[in-house]
Order: sequence, then C-alpha cells, then structure tokens
Amino acid sequence: MALNADDRTAVTELLSLHGHLFDAGELDRLDELFTDDVVYDVTDFGQEPLAGIAAIREASLALGAANPIAHHITNVVLTEITPGQVRALSKGLGVHADGTCGSVTYDDTVVRGRDGWRISRRRVIARRVPLGGA
Repeated sequence: MALNADDRTAVTELLSLHGHLFDAGELDRLDELFTDDVVYDVTDFGQEPLAGIAAIREASLALGAANPIAHHITNVVLTEITPGQVRALSKGLGVHADGTCGSVTYDDTVVRGRDGWRISRRRVIARRVPLGGA
C-alpha cells in the first residue's frame, strides 16, 4: 500500500514540529516526536548516538546556549519502506545566536504507532563542503 496524502502530511508535520519544540525549549514534549527507544545518531559531530528520549533531552540541556536558536527543515522526501514505516530525508538549517548558520541532512526512520507517527531513528549528517565533496 502506497503512502497516502494524509500520512505524507502527518509525517511532514512531525518533522516540522521538531524545530518548534526545540526552539521553544519544550523538551518535556519530545514524546510527541520520538519513539521511546529512539536512536539519535550524532556521530558525524563526534558524539556517541543518543539512545532514548531522556538522552536527547539531557544532551540538549547540556549544550545550553550552544544550541541553535532556530531549527528549520526543507526539501522533505518521503519513501515508504514498509506499511507503517517511512524513510524521511530532509535538509535542516540551524541559526545560531551570533547569526551564523549551519546545514545538515536528517535521515529519519519514521514509524506509525498507537499515538501516530514518530521518529524511531534520526541520523544527523553535517553539510560541510559543497557538492558532497566532489
């Protein structure tokens, strides 16, 4: 069964909600974004993968003022893996308090559960060179 328009909208809105919750500091609402057993892979930034919502919350608080003040996503591409499981690729832009900006690619596995769609795995890939280094 192909991913329908309602599911595409729900997954895209889920990805968008990430920026709103983090930027507002609403880290007590991360269960609206992630499965309980989420793996948040930030190895591209020299960190170990974060396992579970509590680890994501703790890492965000530990970053403190080094967190971006604004998270934006764009260029969302959804591919159904199996019914109830989607690969979501998107581009992320982070604006820092000093006005600098960074870019990442989010490579997400999103699953449908009892509470709707949630991210079960997120790999954050830093964009550091043009054209993928080619």
